[in-house]
Amino acid sequence: MKSPLLFSVRDLRQRPGELLRNAEGGRLGVITKHGCPVILAVPFDDRLLEVGVHRALAVHLFEQRQLTLAQAARVADLTVEGFPDTLGSAGAAAADYPASELEDESVTAR
Repeated sequence: MKSPLLFSVRDLRQRPGELLRNAEGGRLGVITKHGCPVILAVPFDDRLLEVGVHRALAVHLFEQRQLTLAQAARVADLTVEGFPDTLGSAGAAAADYPASELEDESVTAR
């Protein structure tokens, strides 16, 4: 999973097309000034329209494993119990297990 793309203000002036291409590809962008984040560029897509900025951002960061379920729920202004519904409506999985780990879990459950 891709982490947010970091740009300085200078990079933004010199490479604006790169930020745009990445946004079109669904990648977040963080623009920094003197090394400190000042702007978050969130891709404008169907998810953003359907669930809103906070929830789209929370889903995106959760999918990229930048936030835990509890942290993402807080960003989305939802309960931990309610956030999986938002994940589902946004077409995102609440859990992403590798096949081997899933098999281990099913053996343990038996």
